Amino acid sequence: TRDGDTHHGGTHHGGVTPGRVVTRADGGRYVCRATNRHGRRRWLEGTPAELGCAATGNPPPRVTCAKLGDGRDPANATELGDGQDPPQATPNVTRAHAGTYQCRASNAHGSAVRNVTVAVEYGPAGVTVSVLPSANVTRGGAFTVDCGAEGVPAPTFTWALPPAPNLRLAADNRSVTVTGATTANRGVYTCTASNRHGRRAGSVVVRVDESWLVVLVALGALGAVTALGLAVAGGYYLKTTACKKGEYNVRDAEGSEAACLHRHRDTRGDAFGIQLSQP
Repeated sequence: TRDGDTHHGGTHHGGVTPGRVVTRADGGRYVCRATNRHGRRRWLEGTPAELGCAATGNPPPRVTCAKLGDGRDPANATELGDGQDPPQATPNVTRAHAGTYQCRASNAHGSAVRNVTVAVEYGPAGVTVSVLPSANVTRGGAFTVDCGAEGVPAPTFTWALPPAPNLRLAADNRSVTVTGATTANRGVYTCTASNRHGRRAGSVVVRVDESWLVVLVALGALGAVTALGLAVAGGYYLKTTACKKGEYNVRDAEGSEAACLHRHRDTRGDAFGIQLSQP
């Protein structure tokens, strides 16, 4: 359309109808605007990518392109060519290339601007597998194995697990919870993160110990030792209390039995006294 006109008679796809006779009234500045729904590009990390930014005009426009927000003025960005050259290639795409780019075409008669959003996709990376509260689990306890990973598009998760009936997977498959742990729950837990650009796996080893059995055995051994100690102490007590002060009939005492009656100690040695009872 001609600049300043809301409609120019005989327009066709934004221009003058082919075959119409040009008159002096057709003179003026014309503006061409091209739009569609495709304002996004997808690049894959580590591969060459192209950001096509072409324009036509008379005289041929100068075309520049810059990423918005990187501190450069798009009007002073890198020149891509006269609009007829092949699109500029990025040799090694990284995640830092994601963002919105502005392409500008300018000549003596004006300029046109178009923004393009670039999304950088990449396969799963940084897979982490962790066990909470600990990978060393007591029999009968509970634990959760979590899996995490980066990726665009967002990865999905699958598991390789020790077979057991007490496993519960989360709705998004990112974690596995075990309650009432048994020896069947010990082993290697492997999580695989996948998207259309690849897959990556991570593993963790879970150990289920029998600490409560060890405690019971220890308590049993302690009880046996205690009982034995009590038995020895009881025998010693009975033995040491066999000789007591009291009244005895000397005729009923013989030899060493009489010698241990009414025993005293002094610095000169042992002395024994005997109390005689009435016959």
